[in-house]
Amino acid sequence: MSERSVSKSREQKRWYDVLAPEQFDRAELGETLAEEPDQVIGRTITTTLGELTGDSSANNTKLTFKITDVGSDTAYTEFIKYELTRDYLRSLVRRGASKVEASITVVTTDDYRIRVQPVALTTKKADRSQEKAIRRVMIDKVHAAAEERTFESFVDAIVDGNLSSAVYADAKTIYPLRRVEVQKLTLEARPEEIAAEEEAAVDVDADDVAVDE
Repeated sequence: MSERSVSKSREQKRWYDVLAPEQFDRAELGETLAEEPDQVIGRTITTTLGELTGDSSANNTKLTFKITDVGSDTAYTEFIKYELTRDYLRSLVRRGASKVEASITVVTTDDYRIRVQPVALTTKKADRSQEKAIRRVMIDKVHAAAEERTFESFVDAIVDGNLSSAVYADAKTIYPLRRVEVQKLTLEARPEEIAAEEEAAVDVDADDVAVDE
């Protein structure tokens, strides 16, 4: 392709400002280039919590957003992932201590299915029964949080550290802890997707029912 063709192709494209959801104060996430608005839908953009808030101490937290709607020159997003950086997670681990992890799938009160992966770091090596008890606390606290929160408020509890603090408060009575974090939160299904899954499951069940003739 000639330089003139490339230049003409770029001229036909336009830049769209990408904004975070209202939950994150419609902060500007960046720009994306496309010829048509529908080409922007589905694109993802990752930033850090520090970049959104201006707090450099939060740069160890990555947030990923997915474009779901486009205006004349603006692209709107939904939140889909929270994740701590690998460097930060490595810095938490101490030799001779326990790292207790869990992976928990829950559904919020407004029918968003999410996968939550908390981690607890002990001050010294815990035995297997203590690790199991700490993991049980993490599972119970995550389920309890989902049962009383919408997706947005659940995300807020992760970002603000409230869920980690709740796990820490209970789990430290089992064995001394140095830190509790949520290392990852992922949006797995939206309400309409869960509804479609349930409808499909009902259809399958109906087909499996034997009918006497």
